[in-house]
Amino acid sequence: MGVEVVVEGLRKSFGSQNILRDVAFSLPAGEVSALLGPSGTGKSVFLKCLIGLIRPEAGRIVVNGVDLCSCPERTLYETRKLFGVLFQDGALFGSMNLYDNVAFPLREHTKKSESEIKRIVLEKLEITGLAGAEDKLPGEISGGMRKRAGLARALVLDPEILLVDEPDSGLDPVRTAYLSQLLIDLNAQIDATILLVTHNINVARTVPDNLGMLFRKQLLMFGPREVLLTSDEPAVEQFLNGRTLGPIGMSEEKDSAQLAREQARADAGHRDGSGEDVRGIVPQIEPTPGMPERMGVRRRKDRVMAMLHTLPSLAQHGIVASLSTEDRHRYGLRPVSRHRQEALTERFSAESVTGQWGLP
Repeated sequence: MGVEVVVEGLRKSFGSQNILRDVAFSLPAGEVSALLGPSGTGKSVFLKCLIGLIRPEAGRIVVNGVDLCSCPERTLYETRKLFGVLFQDGALFGSMNLYDNVAFPLREHTKKSESEIKRIVLEKLEITGLAGAEDKLPGEISGGMRKRAGLARALVLDPEILLVDEPDSGLDPVRTAYLSQLLIDLNAQIDATILLVTHNINVARTVPDNLGMLFRKQLLMFGPREVLLTSDEPAVEQFLNGRTLGPIGMSEEKDSAQLAREQARADAGHRDGSGEDVRGIVPQIEPTPGMPERMGVRRRKDRVMAMLHTLPSLAQHGIVASLSTEDRHRYGLRPVSRHRQEALTERFSAESVTGQWGLP
């Protein structure tokens, strides 16, 4: 099972430029989480802090009781072995074939025999759909295959934490869908804690159990996916819908005067070219038939149901509406008829649903 990652008060600057300010949240063990945010908000810097490539000025990152921000270099080196990282471009060695690329961490960090390395490498290539491609060079394969090869290499040390930096970068929608499914299947198979950094709204809506957003160098929110997907926070709504109207600007956040001018144009009927409002909860990707049950799903339900009364009404409704009859019995909820559920669906945006659903 994956391990929990606890981030507290993280601050990072480069010279006079603040990158991250007091970022604090926890990645639940064995669950899939995603981090959104406009370009330049420090998402990649945050990932580098997580694996100790960059040391923040303040704060803690605790993994298995070890604070990666203050531990000795030797302890950091050992703790890094818990992590697997898929970089944006796959970060493959161009002069090595896929087999040697994937084998590299095993040869570098273990004393395994070549026969054992071969078994592990071929297994990971099989998992990522690359069986038979081990002799190809990175320059001879597609971008999607390079991503999967990078993922295979990230998996060879059996990481308990998998960090994935913009898995959709450079991929078409079909290949992005395949990679998204692969990540869910991997979570079902290895029960690792997974963190995705992405700009892809469809990935953010359908893959993770938990969702957060960085904006103005701070963590705007982080929690169960239903909270952010139903949020009416202006920056979240703007980002999810890809609109120009809102606090996010082309190169930096907008000032109050610019926001006022844009709102006046919107009130006068000017459209910003954005499409249909995508706010709302859509079904989450499930493991491919034949895969093991995702253990993180059960743990997440227990955790989220315990905090349900603290969440916004729309998020409450989305969580409860997704429960099966078996789950409703498990958590001591009253049965709700189909007619009653449809009636509640029409009303849930206006009031809390806690009492209506028979929640404790």
